[in-house]
Parts: sequence; C-alpha cells; structure tokens
Amino acid sequence: MSVASVRRAAKESVSGLPRAFWWLWASTLVNRLGAFVSIFLAMFLTADQGHSASFAGFVGALLGLGSVVSSIGAGVMTDRLGRRPTLLIAQSSTAVSVAVLGFMTDPVAISVVAFVVGMAGNASRPAVQAMMADIVAPEDRVRAFALNYWAINLGFAISSVAAGFVAEHSYLIGFLGEAAMTMLCAVLVFVKLPESRPDAAAADGGAKGTEPAVSMRTVLRDGRFMAVVGLSFLLAVVFLQSQVALPVAMADAGFSTKDFGMAIAVNGILIVAVQIPVTRFIEHRDQRMLMVLAALLGGYGFGLTAFAGSLAVYMLTVCVWTLAEIINSPIQMGLVARLSPVHGRGRYQGMYTLSWATASLIAPVAGGTVIDRFGADALWAGCAVVGTITAGGYWLLMRRVPATGLATGAGAETAPEAAGPAAEGASEAAPGAASEAGPEEPGVRPSAGAPA
Repeated sequence: MSVASVRRAAKESVSGLPRAFWWLWASTLVNRLGAFVSIFLAMFLTADQGHSASFAGFVGALLGLGSVVSSIGAGVMTDRLGRRPTLLIAQSSTAVSVAVLGFMTDPVAISVVAFVVGMAGNASRPAVQAMMADIVAPEDRVRAFALNYWAINLGFAISSVAAGFVAEHSYLIGFLGEAAMTMLCAVLVFVKLPESRPDAAAADGGAKGTEPAVSMRTVLRDGRFMAVVGLSFLLAVVFLQSQVALPVAMADAGFSTKDFGMAIAVNGILIVAVQIPVTRFIEHRDQRMLMVLAALLGGYGFGLTAFAGSLAVYMLTVCVWTLAEIINSPIQMGLVARLSPVHGRGRYQGMYTLSWATASLIAPVAGGTVIDRFGADALWAGCAVVGTITAGGYWLLMRRVPATGLATGAGAETAPEAAGPAAEGASEAAPGAASEAGPEEPGVRPSAGAPA
C-alpha cells in the first residue's frame, strides 16, 4: 500500500465529522489518559494501605455496584437535564471523589467513597453516547463510535504504562492526577460543547410544555431493544472473562504474571492498530451478519483457550476475541442509537450501559466459580456455548431490522431517520411519539468494558 493511499484512507476515516464530535472525542481521550486509579487500586489497598486481598476485591465490587446503580439514573438525567449538564455533574463529581479517595485510610470511608466513585464515573456514559448520536449524522455514527472506542483504548494503553511509573513514586499523585485529568474533561465540555439534546417539544410534534413521551416503562416495554440489552449482557459476560478468569487460568497452568501481561497486551495493541481500518472495511457490509460473526468469534475465541498450551497460542486466542470486540463495539453502538427515540436516548443508553455494568459484577464471580468447581476447560467451553446462543439471538433479532437501516454508506437511513426508530417497541409504549432511527451504542470496556 502506497503512502498516498494510506493518507487517503486516514483522511476518509476522520473527515466529515462535526467539530463538536472531535471535542467530545478529545474529552474521552483525556479521560482515559488519566485513568490511573482503576489500574493500581488493588495494589494501593494491599501493598500501601495493608488491607487484605478480600477487602480489595470488596472495594472493586463496590465500584461495579456504583456503576450499576448510576446507569439508569444517569440515563434519566441525560434526557431531563440534558447531555452537557449531566456530563459536567458526572465528571466534576468523579474528579472530587477520586481525589478524596486518595486520602482515605479507614475501611468504611474507603468503601463509601469507592461506591461514589463508581457511581460518578459511570454516570457520564449515557450522556456521551447520547450526545454522539445527537451530533453525528446517521451514516457516520458507526465510524464515529469506532473512533471513540479507539481513543478509549489508546488512552488506556498509555495510562496503563504511566500508572506503573506514577505508583512507584506516590499513589497519591495517581489519585490527584486522575482527578485533575477528569476535571480537565469537565472544562472541555463546559467551554467547547454546546447542549445537543433535541427539543422535547419538537420531538413530540410541537406540543409545547409537555414532557417527553419516553419513560423507563417505555424502554422496558420495547421488546426489540431489551433483546439487544440481553444479548449485549451475554456477550459482555464472555468478554469480561479476560479480567479475572483468564489470568487465574494462566496462573494455574504455570504461566507468570508477565506472561499474562504480554498476552492481554495484544488486546489493546490490536485495537489501536486495526480498529479504524477494520471499521472502514465492514461499514458498507451487511451489519446484521457481522453481529452474528462477532458473537461467534467472541465465544469461540475464548473457547479456543482450552487448547492453549503455550504463550503464543494464548496470544492467538486473544487476537480472535479482540477481533470480535472490534467488530461488535461500533456496530452495536450504532444499533442502540437506531432503536432509541430522539427524546429518549439517555434512558435507552442508560439501560444499555446497565447491561455492561451488571456483567462486570457477574462475570468475575461466574468465571471463578466455574473454574473452582469444574475447571478452566469447562469455563472456556461454556464461553463457546454462550457465544453460539448469542449469535443465534442476534440472527433472529436482526431479521426484524431492515438492512437499509443498518447500512452506514452514503444516504443510508434517510427514510428511517425521518420516520423514527424501531417503532415497534417505543412507539407501541408511547403512541404518537416521534422517534429516530440511526446507529449508536457503546462499547464498553466497557474494557473493555468499559464504555468511557
């Protein structure tokens, strides 16, 4: 490939997106560059503070529980208060609570503040994802979500290295550093990002003074969307086996922490290296079948771990399920946006975020329990089964989603965007409410998990 063709591909990957998107993208990158605490929190609690490993695990669970609790509330705030106010509240609260956590020594105080950090940190996700769907044209959303996911992983890769150096000098510097970077994100939002929430009255057909027709009951009654949430949860449980089950299984097999670090590093390196070109390759293809493919690659990528007897094979399995992650993340984000009514995006995104937050609580416990009772091979076989079930679910679900509605090429979604989102669920629960179709959704990395 010539230098000119590389330049042309890079230009096409980033061109055509609005200025507001790039400020939001920059905010995401800055946020992940400062993500020190989640990396060294367990070491801080055990090595520096002298607490037990079980207490460190309990604090980690409280962080996850805080994320679960805030998912729905943040989604409602995003719709009622607006995207920008929710981001400002979430990021400012995160900055303050992270800084306070660095000074805590009492176990009860640490537990309470950690729960607040989990709530505040997760509260920005529905707002970010809703704002991105607001400001990016439907045909560009999958590409925009891919670029945002790339920023999350690039920032996390850099912060992972930086966290090690910071922790060697002072854990407190890490806490304060993350607080400062998160506050910088809030400043960027305040200075550069206007409110993007569509006017509720306009969305309701001009009925001034009325509340948006979408409620949490609307979301729960939207069968097609809740099916997406359920399938997302299943796939997230598989992906999140990389956080606890994989290192435990490798250790039981005689591999060192260094070996695990090298294997899991493939995940971040591959995402940073190929996320954008892979997205360019898949964006004009049938995304219904790509969702099925991603679920199969995720399930069988972890399933292949049962046959890993060397570091090279472990790294190969990471490559397989990372490719699944790369394909799934932007397309699924786009699907969530497509199924979300314009004036209910926050609630829909909050429910989607809840699927990943809940999976982050369940996956470590489920993986550890299966390994203890049945062995690691049973867990990897289970991942293959869950991936197959999820692929079947996507195949059945996506038969009901028009291919034109998922295309991301020029001119895609023109009719659906004007007509409304998947009207089956939302319209049924809120008759007459205008809604929109257009891709969006998170990748939550999570990881991965973790949406930003």
